[in-house]
Amino acid sequence: MEIAPLEMTPVKMSAHSHIDEKKIEEPVKSFGEFLADSLKKVNELELDSERMNEALATGRIEDISQVVVAAQKAEIALQLTLQLRNRATAAYQEIMRMQV
Repeated sequence: MEIAPLEMTPVKMSAHSHIDEKKIEEPVKSFGEFLADSLKKVNELELDSERMNEALATGRIEDISQVVVAAQKAEIALQLTLQLRNRATAAYQEIMRMQV
């Protein structure tokens, strides 16, 4: 009885050179820009919630769940913003108490 060796399937090796390609870099936001964008989004959520409440009061919206969800989104975003402000204020006060 003859035992044949295992034949491995030949693997094709291929590579693509990226040497001459120009790397597209997205501009990095500064902390101030990130903070300003976040505050704008929180404000937009608050305004959307107010508009939906007004639409519900005038009878243009019949599904109250949309209004409740919008209000909860706005409330959660505002609470997160307040907590971040409190943490930043506490960190600033702690730094100011340090003796150099």
